Amino acid sequence: MLKRWKFWVGAVVSAFFVVLALRGLDLWHVWEAMKTANYWWILPGVAAYFVGVWARTWRWYYLLRPIKPISLKSMWPVVVIGYMGNNVYPFRAGEVIRAYVLKKKEGVSMSASIATILVERIFDGLVMLLFVFVALPIVPGLPNWLRQTVILASLAFFGALAVFLMVAANPRLSRRVYSQAITRFAPATIQPRLLALADRFMEGLSSLASLRDILMVFVTSVVVWLLETVKYWFVMHAFNFSVSFFALMLMNGVVNLATTLPSAPGYIGTFDGPGIEVLKVFGVNPVTAAAYTLVLHAALWLPITLLGFWYMAYESLSWADFDKAVAARESEVSGAPALPDGEPNSLTPHP
Repeated sequence: MLKRWKFWVGAVVSAFFVVLALRGLDLWHVWEAMKTANYWWILPGVAAYFVGVWARTWRWYYLLRPIKPISLKSMWPVVVIGYMGNNVYPFRAGEVIRAYVLKKKEGVSMSASIATILVERIFDGLVMLLFVFVALPIVPGLPNWLRQTVILASLAFFGALAVFLMVAANPRLSRRVYSQAITRFAPATIQPRLLALADRFMEGLSSLASLRDILMVFVTSVVVWLLETVKYWFVMHAFNFSVSFFALMLMNGVVNLATTLPSAPGYIGTFDGPGIEVLKVFGVNPVTAAAYTLVLHAALWLPITLLGFWYMAYESLSWADFDKAVAARESEVSGAPALPDGEPNSLTPHP
């Protein structure tokens, strides 16, 4: 029932944004614009994107280092499989899949891994807001929907970062607070399990206790998203329009903030609708904006997904493993005994 409910919520949100993206467009003209594009420009864009994926891998390595040092070579396929999972499962289930595969390969607790992934997402959101703020001065008239998006996203991401930093800066106080809350409000039968999960989650936030580590994660996040904007810039040259790099930074920021919403797999609609609207603000013909955004979306989705399928086979993973990953995370939240055994319960780094 829960999975069905999630599916329909994502489908409704995606349908809304698809209507937003394609309203008033002649789809035949969009198709003609796509057919006349110079697709050779996608190749350097894909290369820039995969350099960004390597930077994401290094960032995760850095966040996981206090828990367990793992080589970049071992982490690379795990990251690719996770992003593939985001593209084919709804509700960013690829993040859970990534934590599950790392647990299977390296024995790292899923709760600790997911904490580091949440840190990644918070910094991604902050960089997206930075891109939006940097580009806002060149926007020829700020639409209300963009202003509201910036305000809501700022409250969400800065608020989440503030909470995580306070928790990481005061681990003993934080443990005392959540221990008292669990003891007071949770059923006695699941209290030990919830305490263990909270401890492992705290372990995943350990990198936020150091200002140097925070700066390293932030700088790496900026590099990641600048490289993705470079891909936007390369793909733009396949079409008959031109906007500034700052305009593409704004588009990148807005569409990735929108993709935090629940949607159908592959961010259908939540990527396309806002992307087209941003380009229209800069005077790009709606047909060209739609053709470019749809091709860009495919160029972002297809290469990492295909490589993820290849690594999935290489690592001897099956779709059943992905279902186990989602079930394992749900069991952690519910307190059911389906979580794989053997996860450590400690706030100290692994040897």
